[in-house]
Amino acid sequence: MLPDALRLSRLSEHISMGHHPRRVSPAALPIDGRGMIGNMKTTALVSLCGAIDFMCYPRIDSPTLFAALLDGERGGAFSITPREPNANVKQMYLPETNVLLTRFMTRDGVCELLDLMPVAPVATASTVTDAVPNCVLRIVRLVYGRMTLDVRCDPRFDFARATHTARAVEEGVEFVCADGSPPVRLLANVPLSIEEHGARATLEFEEGDCACFAFGAAEGLAEHAANHDAVLAGTIDFWKEWSSRSTYRGRYREVVLRSALTLKLLSSEEFGAIVAAPTFGLPEAQDGARRWDYRFTWIRDAAFSVYALLRLGYTGEAERFMKWIAERSRDCSTHGQLRVMYAVDGEDALAETVLESLVGETPGRVVIGNEARDQIQLDVYGALLDSVYLYNKYGAAISYDGWRHVTRTVDYVVEHWRDPDNGIWEFRNGIRPLLHSRLMCWVTVDRALRLAEKRSLPAPLASWFKTRDEIHRDIHEQFWNDDLQSFVQTPGSTTLDASTLMMPLVRFIGPKDPRWIGTLDAIGRGLRVDPLIFRYTRGSTLDGLPGTEGGFSACSFWYAEALARAGRVDEGRLVFEKMLAYANHVGLFSEEVATSGEALGNFPQALTHLALISAAFQLDRNLDRVHVPWT
Repeated sequence: MLPDALRLSRLSEHISMGHHPRRVSPAALPIDGRGMIGNMKTTALVSLCGAIDFMCYPRIDSPTLFAALLDGERGGAFSITPREPNANVKQMYLPETNVLLTRFMTRDGVCELLDLMPVAPVATASTVTDAVPNCVLRIVRLVYGRMTLDVRCDPRFDFARATHTARAVEEGVEFVCADGSPPVRLLANVPLSIEEHGARATLEFEEGDCACFAFGAAEGLAEHAANHDAVLAGTIDFWKEWSSRSTYRGRYREVVLRSALTLKLLSSEEFGAIVAAPTFGLPEAQDGARRWDYRFTWIRDAAFSVYALLRLGYTGEAERFMKWIAERSRDCSTHGQLRVMYAVDGEDALAETVLESLVGETPGRVVIGNEARDQIQLDVYGALLDSVYLYNKYGAAISYDGWRHVTRTVDYVVEHWRDPDNGIWEFRNGIRPLLHSRLMCWVTVDRALRLAEKRSLPAPLASWFKTRDEIHRDIHEQFWNDDLQSFVQTPGSTTLDASTLMMPLVRFIGPKDPRWIGTLDAIGRGLRVDPLIFRYTRGSTLDGLPGTEGGFSACSFWYAEALARAGRVDEGRLVFEKMLAYANHVGLFSEEVATSGEALGNFPQALTHLALISAAFQLDRNLDRVHVPWT
C-alpha cells in the first residue's frame, strides 16, 4: 500500500538530478502511485513525481501520447519535477473535484502543482461543451521560499510507434507527427526550448511565482492558457456542482463520492458509455504477465453502472448510458446476439495486437485491443436486462421499439442458455458450462418477466416462465456440490468461483438460504486471503494463462456485501473497511491487489468502484437497521 507521502530521494537511482533529469522508470513507482484527471473525453494519470506518464488522446480509447508508465525510456511523459533530491511529496484532490494537487516540500520552499482538464463552467455547460479545448492545464505556484523545477514535455505519438518533430510557435512548441495525426501544442507563460524533439524549461521560482502550461490541440488553447485562473475556477465550480447532486448521505460519503467522481471521468460526454479502465498493459501478475486493454465498455458492467448512478441521484448519466446500451441492443444481430464489449462510440472494440514499441522493464507482452471481443459470454444478457429493468423501475418506461429489441434478446437466451461459453472471467483456453453465465441467463428471463408484468407488455410469458424455472432447477441440480456444501463453477467439479457471490445480489437465492451460507463459507475458506477474494483457485492452470494474479478487488466488495446481506454485518464491515485501506493515496482502486498489498492490473478500475458503492449502500442499510422488503 502506498504511503501518503513519498520521498523523491527513494527514486534517486532512477533520476539524474542534473539540469535535465531523465524520465522516471515505471519501476520507480507502484501502479497506483498516481492520481487521475479528465474531461469526459479522455483522462491522464499524474504520478507522485509530477509526471503525466499515461495519457491517450484525443479520446480515452485513442493511441497514447504519454506512456512512460509502461516504458520509461520510450513511452513519453510530461514532467514538472523539483531539482531538490530530498523533496517530500503529497498529492490530493481539491475537495469534491477531479482537480489534482501535487505538493513538493523542501526545507527551502513549498511548491504546488495543480493538474486539470478544463470542462465547461456550470452556467454554460449545456451549450459550450464543444468549445472547451481538449487539453491539460498544469499550474505551478511557489507558496513559500524558493525552489528550482525542471520541465520536460516529451510526447510520443501512436503508442510510441510514430516519429515527430517539434517546432517553435508563439508562446510555445508544436509537436507534429510524421503519420499525419493532428499536431498538439504546449503553450506556457515562461520560455520554452526545444531539445530532442521535446520541450524544456527551468523554473527558478521564488515565493509568489506562477507558471501555467497548456497541452493539447491548438484551437482555443492560447485563450485557456492566458486565462488559467478563470478556467481553474470554472472547472472547480463544475465538479463541486456535480458532486453536490449526489443523494448519498451515508457513513461512507467520502469514498462513495470519490468513486462517483472516478466513474464520471471514465464516462464519455459525447456517447454516454463508461469504460472499464483508462489504461492498457498494466500487469495483473507480479511477474509482469496478464496485460490487457480495458479502454472499452463492457455490457457486463451496465447493470452495476446504472444501479450506482441511479442510487447516487445521477439520473442524467444513467439515462445517457441507457441510451448507449439501447443502441447496442438495437444494432445487435437479427437473432439477438450482443458483443461482449464495444468501443466508446459503440463500434467494435479493437482487435488484439501486441505492441513492439512499448516493452518496459517487466517481462510480459503489452497489447492493445482485446481478444475477448469475439468470445461467447452469455452473462452479458443478464447484465443488459438487469440494467433495463432497473432503469424502468427508477427512471423512465421502456419504449415500444425498445421492448421489441428486449424480447428478441430474451428469445435468444431462451434458445442458448445451455450453451458453454467463455464466461465472466473471459477464459482463453476453451468454453465450458459456467455457473455465473447460467445465473445471468436466469436474470435475463426473470427481469424480462418482471418488466412485462409491471408494464403490461406483450410477451410469450409461458415460454419465458418455463425457461426461468428450468434454469433455476439446473443451477441447483447441476452446479451444487454436496461434499463441499457449495455451488461450484462447472457441473461435477470442485472449483469455487467468486462470481458466485452475485447469486444473492441478483436475488436468485435468499441471502440466508442454507445453500447460500454454505457457499459463502466455502468461498471464505478457499478463495480468501484476509479481505482479498481471488476469482478462482490461486496458482491453478484453470484459465490457461501464465502468472499468478492477485485478489480481484470487485470480488472483495461483493463478498463484504454478501456477508452483510447474510446478517454477518460486523464481519462484512471489517472486510469492507480493510479493503478501503487498499485504495491509493487519493482514493483510487486498481483492478487487483497482491497479497503483499501491491496494486495490480489496470488502474483505476470502474468495476471496483461500482462494487464499492453497492457494498456501502448495503452496509448502511444494515447498520441503520433499514429493512428492505424482498421484491
